[in-house]
Amino acid sequence: MMRILLFLLTNMAILIVASVTLSLLGFNSIMQANGVDLDLNALLVFCAVFGMSGSLISLFISKWMAKRSTGTQIISQARNNDEKWLLDTVAELAKKAGIGMPEVGIFNSASSNAFATGWNRNNALVAVSTGLLQRFSKDEVKAVLAHEIGHVANGDMITLSLIQGVVNTFVMFFARIIGHTVDRVIFKTERGHGIGYYIATIFAEIILGILASIVVMWFSRWREYRADHAGASLAGKQSMINALQRLMMEQQHVQELPGELTAFGISGGRKSLGELFMTHPRLEDRIKALQAS
Repeated sequence: MMRILLFLLTNMAILIVASVTLSLLGFNSIMQANGVDLDLNALLVFCAVFGMSGSLISLFISKWMAKRSTGTQIISQARNNDEKWLLDTVAELAKKAGIGMPEVGIFNSASSNAFATGWNRNNALVAVSTGLLQRFSKDEVKAVLAHEIGHVANGDMITLSLIQGVVNTFVMFFARIIGHTVDRVIFKTERGHGIGYYIATIFAEIILGILASIVVMWFSRWREYRADHAGASLAGKQSMINALQRLMMEQQHVQELPGELTAFGISGGRKSLGELFMTHPRLEDRIKALQAS
């Protein structure tokens, strides 16, 4: 229920921001056809506004969404030795990485997982699961935290959101060109847009969206290798390898993070539609890459 509510609120914000922006820019009627051709410049602006809005709004409220969708409890003041160690460790790693102290939280999950999110590298959120804290050694937990700090220091949340926004823009842009062409050539619509435009546009968006996701997933996998190397640099290479090996042992027990946070977790999701659509490389590949470095 919470995820549905977050989805609706996000889309409402997108519509409000996009509508105001389009009104200010004077592009209220740019989707209308002018004779046979589309105004491609105006269409590109239209798609860029809508395509980037969702991605950027999601980025700006990412911490808020993460806390509520995972039930993360922020540690504002340590209540025991374990929480004090967690805060001190994150502070140490953040200082070494040259970023501001992130918020630190714990979410209740039997799986061994962690994530980092936030639009600002100096005001991020790093959270770990109760399962990870219970079963991993302190060196392994530190390595996982270093991996997440690596994501923050590398600006991965910002970059991934921008890439997603650009991809959204061009999916919308080319889908509407395809829809317009089908409507004019096949359905012979002479003015405005007929039913053929809307059907073809929706179908093209689905197909192009699937193809475009391959690009986004490739970047997601690539940044995991970078975060692993950052984790090895901050917490020690062997500790990072040990943490990944422990994750491999527990793979069958992994409970995935909510969909919008899967790309920012430490372990990632299971293989489903093939490696092209995986947010994370296989753990064995990540271990081999570290061993070879």
